Amino acid sequence: MSRERLCLLSRKRSLYSTSRLVEAAKENGARPLVMDTLRCAMLVEPDGSRLFYRGARVTGLTAAIPRIGASITAYGLAVVSHLDTMGVPVVNGATAISRSRDKVRCLQLLAAARLDVPRTVMATQHASVRQLVQLVGGLPCIIKLLRGTQGVGVMLGNTLAEVETILQTFWGLGQDVCLQEFVQEAKGTDLRVLVVGEQVVGAMRRTARKGDFRANIHRGGEGKPAKLDAHTRLAAVKAARTIGLEVCGVDLLESKDGPKVMELNSSPGFEGLEAATKKDIAGDIVRHALQLAVKRRG
Repeated sequence: MSRERLCLLSRKRSLYSTSRLVEAAKENGARPLVMDTLRCAMLVEPDGSRLFYRGARVTGLTAAIPRIGASITAYGLAVVSHLDTMGVPVVNGATAISRSRDKVRCLQLLAAARLDVPRTVMATQHASVRQLVQLVGGLPCIIKLLRGTQGVGVMLGNTLAEVETILQTFWGLGQDVCLQEFVQEAKGTDLRVLVVGEQVVGAMRRTARKGDFRANIHRGGEGKPAKLDAHTRLAAVKAARTIGLEVCGVDLLESKDGPKVMELNSSPGFEGLEAATKKDIAGDIVRHALQLAVKRRG
């Protein structure tokens, strides 16, 4: 195992999730190599693909764990795809990451797989806002930027005028947005479930801070360990499998009709989850990456 060389694609080594993955790699006998995605150069030629980092050729990688932030999605996906063409097993391929980043596309695939999702509508400024609101079940409703993260670009519209103002502002800025039903009974809470392979390795219930409806830890929400029933665990694993993600955070709402899958995060932060559950999430991710490499060699 000491010969295993594990690549971590991350903008900063100091980020909690990256530093924990480095620690976990060492604990599992692998040599971690943290590479800033934007400092990677890709060479494509008839003899195959080569990768350079800070001017030096990168070889001998056992596997790679991409931590691709939303702001560098396009270049990040190119690097992930390049590693794949080089034969490096990648935890979360470029296609799966791309699917998860587009909220509506992700929900389309989940709904097609018969998973319960919130009613969601996407349209252009030529549509009737009143009709869009009616399609998602009326007011209040959620307004989301298609590629927002960590609760940024997520708003609650309480009146028709409010919804129209927000939509027209986003549309005027050239942003793609969607409207989503507001699940009243969730009461400012959601579930963050971490799936690795075919297993749920951790789950927490997040509660929004007072005065907010977004339960994201980055928005000040509080996380506590959650015990999931079999139906919810199955929904989380099926969601990850449907989008094609080996490692992902699955966000679910607890509705009166059962769990609704809101969205999937292909580069989930797990500081809050490790703190809430006291589980070695980083270790689970690293061990899965190394197992993928063993399967590829086999």
